[in-house]
Amino acid sequence: QVQVVESGGGLVQPGESLRLSCVASESIFGLYKMAWYRQAPGKQRELVAHVMSDNSTNYSDSAKGRFTISGDIAANTVYLQMNRLKADDTAVYYCKMVGMNMYWGQGTQVTVSS
Repeated sequence: QVQVVESGGGLVQPGESLRLSCVASESIFGLYKMAWYRQAPGKQRELVAHVMSDNSTNYSDSAKGRFTISGDIAANTVYLQMNRLKADDTAVYYCKMVGMNMYWGQGTQVTVSS
């Protein structure tokens, strides 16, 4: 059973940075996409960014210019560098890995507050 585990969340002040990491417990067959989503209280889960096996990336409007996704398909690992964090970025951040099957992590809490 593949497990996907996120780490790196925490409490930061507005304007600060965080780097989230996500790794799968074992190789995912056919892995071609890795993504970060987030879900704020009372809101639906939304895509933050994804990276494909060809290293192409896509970002939500709120993430563009502040967040950077990077990944290593061979290592089943994906990162999300988040800079200039805002209170609106407060959410649980989830990692998703997509291959022949799709796997979600349990999430890591990011809280941006002064």
